[in-house]
Amino acid sequence: QVQLVESGGGLVQPGGSLRLSCAASESIFNFNTMGWYRQAPGKQRELVADITSSGNTNYLDSVKGRFTISRDNAKNTVYLQMSSLKPEDTSVYYCNAMRLVETFVGARKDNYWGQGTQVTVSS
Repeated sequence: QVQLVESGGGLVQPGGSLRLSCAASESIFNFNTMGWYRQAPGKQRELVADITSSGNTNYLDSVKGRFTISRDNAKNTVYLQMSSLKPEDTSVYYCNAMRLVETFVGARKDNYWGQGTQVTVSS
């Protein structure tokens, strides 16, 4: 069973920075994408950023220029560097690993999730 362990959340003032880490129990090369999602109370979970095995990245519009996703393949770890944080970034952040599995009826997406880490941006 794949395990993803997040760390690095906490309370930070507006304009501050945090770095989230997600350590996987197996090689992250085994996954097509690694990503960070967030979910605030009463809202749907949304993709914040993801990175493919080849290093291509994708970001939510509202975090472009402020957040950076990266990966350390040797450590099986994915990071989310968050800067210029705003109160609206307050949420539980979840690490995600997605693997495409070919089946007789087409490709299936297997998703794995971490337990989540709280990020609170407040003065």
